[in-house]
Amino acid sequence: MVKKLLKPDCIFESSWEVCNKVGGIYTVLSTRAKTLQTALQDHVIFIGPGLWNREDDNYTKEESPYFKEDNSLFAEWQWEAKESGLKIRVGRWTVPGEPITILVDFVPFFEKKDEIYGWLWEKYGVDSLHAYGDYDEASMFSYAAALVVESFYKWKEKSGEWNNNTKVIYHANEWMCGLGALYINNHLPQIGTIFTTHATSIGRSIAGNMKPLYDYLFAYNGDQMAGELNMQSKHSIEKQTALHVDCFTTVSDITAKECVELLDKPVDVVLPNGFDNSFVPKAAQFGRKRKAARRRLLDVANALLGEQLDDDTLIISTSGRYEFRNKGIDVFVEAMNRLLRDRDLKKKVVAFIEVPGWVGEPRKDLQERLKSKQEYTTPLEVPQITHWLHNMSHDNVLGMLKYFDMHNRKDDNVKVIFLPCYLDGKDGILDMTYYDIVLGNDLCIYPSYYEPWGYTPLEAVAFKVPCITTDLAGFGLWANSVFGHYGEITDGVKVIHRTDYNYSEVADNIKDTVAQFSNFTQKEIDECRKNAETLSKKALWSEFIKYYDEAYDIALRKAEERKKNKN
Repeated sequence: MVKKLLKPDCIFESSWEVCNKVGGIYTVLSTRAKTLQTALQDHVIFIGPGLWNREDDNYTKEESPYFKEDNSLFAEWQWEAKESGLKIRVGRWTVPGEPITILVDFVPFFEKKDEIYGWLWEKYGVDSLHAYGDYDEASMFSYAAALVVESFYKWKEKSGEWNNNTKVIYHANEWMCGLGALYINNHLPQIGTIFTTHATSIGRSIAGNMKPLYDYLFAYNGDQMAGELNMQSKHSIEKQTALHVDCFTTVSDITAKECVELLDKPVDVVLPNGFDNSFVPKAAQFGRKRKAARRRLLDVANALLGEQLDDDTLIISTSGRYEFRNKGIDVFVEAMNRLLRDRDLKKKVVAFIEVPGWVGEPRKDLQERLKSKQEYTTPLEVPQITHWLHNMSHDNVLGMLKYFDMHNRKDDNVKVIFLPCYLDGKDGILDMTYYDIVLGNDLCIYPSYYEPWGYTPLEAVAFKVPCITTDLAGFGLWANSVFGHYGEITDGVKVIHRTDYNYSEVADNIKDTVAQFSNFTQKEIDECRKNAETLSKKALWSEFIKYYDEAYDIALRKAEERKKNKN
């Protein structure tokens, strides 16, 4: 007999990336919101940091482009919460589903942080002594988010709407929300707690510090490595949260192995990251947008390079966070360098590296050329980059291009262009958003070394762009499991086997795949694109939300058990 799952009456979910577009977690939450909102009808409430619309200099004075305030939502509670000292704003997150969202100001809690950390040490043994960087900011937000939930829960209880039988979930994302999960665990044991680590802080740090992660994973001691890499505080809050919440989760089987070895805690459920394709353009609009994206990318390339590359040019890209080794940006450049000399390459290639660096300003000379709409025959100075950086002489991408003597010369069949900014539609050069640009690619390449899931390849295939990834990415492993074999480019996703030591082999494999793709007929390309789109539909939230239902059930059953024991 199939066990009937317990369903939550209300879900609170907190993350630093609620209404704050920083990385992949924003995509996880914002695309899942519609599915949750459909199921729970305004009984899912996201909690994010109050970074916007502020007077102090540390945060922006502008309004968040992703948040729409609504003072009528829970008006009575808003008044009560503010009277009790909580500085909150209530409204809706402007993503599909428009879920209710509370942004909380955490700055007032800095003056209490020693007291909060003392409580955390006494109750859970969390070491905050070695904190630096974003630890304090994240922790104070996490604490403030928990106080918001406590205040709201007590208001609902007082009004008689909620009682001992009301099933409530608190879902915390990443170490940054760990403190709040532990607070709820301690102060509101009737709430089921879930903690998702999207990447272990220590695993990411091991990989980012050029240490071999996978072959030695079984031998690493997480606590010892945290000391060696100066990660004690982040590792400590992450580990203790994992050990004490009702349901501990991560996003892929590959990260689940990390959790066992580095956090000494197996996950209860793997929650793969789905996608909401409602904003992927349909039919005729898709064709128009793809043409516009290709035209803009080629216009920028031609203005920068002094070329006349036409629509037959193979447009490829890599994108994501600027983690040079973890995201495989180094292998991407290596592969493009080798492709320069590949006789099997049948088309000209322009390869974009779309990762935000320490950007200064858009290039005025490039802006002028684009504005003039003229054709140019001479390249601009430094024809590898679209925006000036603050650290031009110490940038990894530019340094590697210089090392390989890759200067986008006239005779080079492969040109590499670095777009070192967020593609938010206002960068000063492309002036188109990432989702409006990605569909202009012929091929996307994400040769990740450390990638717990991998939204970039999933986004690419959702926009019908075949891509290359690795089996060190959760998405790559998942794709292989769907195919029943290692994905080939003809499947829509090529999955390359990657280890701690086969960097050169991976670069060759990418080079060969791009050359292979350049030889495809239009019919073969169309088939690749169709297969990419078909795979993406198997990763929609409607397919993956069942794993969340399982996590909610586990957390609620633990909370029910506590209630019984208390009575």
